[in-house]
Amino acid sequence: MIHLVKRPQPSRLWTALTPLLAVILTMIVGGIMFAALGKPPLEAIRTIFWDPLFHPQFAAYSRPQLLVKAGPLILIAIGLSIGFRAGIWNIGAEGQYIMGAITGAGVGLAFYPLDSVIVFPLMVIAGALGGWAWGMIPALLKVKFGTNEILVSLMLVYVAEAWLASVSSGLLKNPEGRGFPGSRNFQQWEAGANTEVIAGTGMHWGVVAAFVAVIFAYVLLTRHIRGFHIRLTGEAPRAARFAGVNPARVVIFCLGLSGALAGMAGLFEVAGPAGQITIDFNSGYGFTAIIVAFLGRLHPVGILLAGLLMALTYIGGELAQLMLGLPGASIQLFQGMLLFFLLATDVFTNYRIQLGQGKAA
Repeated sequence: MIHLVKRPQPSRLWTALTPLLAVILTMIVGGIMFAALGKPPLEAIRTIFWDPLFHPQFAAYSRPQLLVKAGPLILIAIGLSIGFRAGIWNIGAEGQYIMGAITGAGVGLAFYPLDSVIVFPLMVIAGALGGWAWGMIPALLKVKFGTNEILVSLMLVYVAEAWLASVSSGLLKNPEGRGFPGSRNFQQWEAGANTEVIAGTGMHWGVVAAFVAVIFAYVLLTRHIRGFHIRLTGEAPRAARFAGVNPARVVIFCLGLSGALAGMAGLFEVAGPAGQITIDFNSGYGFTAIIVAFLGRLHPVGILLAGLLMALTYIGGELAQLMLGLPGASIQLFQGMLLFFLLATDVFTNYRIQLGQGKAA
């Protein structure tokens, strides 16, 4: 008979091993899935994880794309992880990402065609404020009325998507676009473009912001009293109340910060790689960032590495679709397996296996 016995304290070894184990299990089960689709499993895994970095034909293009894809994932995941540390579950970062893109793009287009260095910084601030405002809706509802932030933030994603469709065909529609939905292309307007900081590397200002966010989150969680309050609220809520921590302030701070970072990610994307507001602008970064946050163990450095890994699966998945004809849905399922196996193996962090009446395994 197999039993799960709770450990006296979480295992540090399993905490470190489970992300690696989740990746290995994802490769194994993903390979089986690819074989069932009639594709060579080893070649598919190699194409996803190896070819984007070392393929003689594609690597020159894929390597810069690694930072382009990782930037928004890391930026959003950092904000989510701070809330998750406090037991505040923001599942609506996708909506905050969309609203940040809309408000940032709207402010930029209001200045078009002004050629000034102040335009892009104003767009970044507006994007952050747009995401912050969208994140404050579940925050204030939770503080004032005790609503569930998971449901409210998730439902707001669909509201943001409807708003995106509306402004793409109306308020922000390009007047010179011959009737097609979508805004002006920011890449064709120097003052509003999110350009590369170092040409040919893929490192635009959004990637720089992601690295700054990693440093900020590390300092906040390890060196600042607010970070201590966040960790204490998540690990021991009763102790936090006895210590005088105001739970309402923690909720507002965490949801506001995660919304602002997601909004900035949306602005950097719309002014950079995406180029314009369109009906299908949202690409699921807000949901994928949840996987990145947990794969990185809610630690800033871990999130940095997990974001790069997830970006690799994005780029490698596109290559696999191009070279092997794999369906896009299979790549999305492959990415989702990472979170599934991480949560499954996480059980062994807090529990150990006991066989019958014998010693624990």
